[in-house]
Amino acid sequence: VQLVESGGGLVQPGGALRLSCAASGLTFSTYAMNWYRQAPGKVRELVALISSDGGNLYYTDAVKGRFTISRDSAKNTAYLQMNSLKPEDTAVYYCKASRSSDLTMYWGQGTQVTVSS
Repeated sequence: VQLVESGGGLVQPGGALRLSCAASGLTFSTYAMNWYRQAPGKVRELVALISSDGGNLYYTDAVKGRFTISRDSAKNTAYLQMNSLKPEDTAVYYCKASRSSDLTMYWGQGTQVTVSS
């Protein structure tokens, strides 16, 4: 199983980035997809989640109205569209595939997002 994140980088405050998480080696449609982030010196936190069928979404309060999570089953890929970025969004962003039926989970390697002028 592999989860490969991409799309991170350096962006100015107010800018936008789209993160991608390409999954392979698993039955994508049976996994919820999660985006976490970890800033230096802080614990890893859940940012957004989309259920296996795409019908249920969750966002942490800090990103509501700015970030959008989505998934494309044809491409086995999950996305995190991040708009109106703030310096406090700076972190390493990780995707996680999780399945509640058997508590299986897989993590990607992370992608750095830096918001700075």
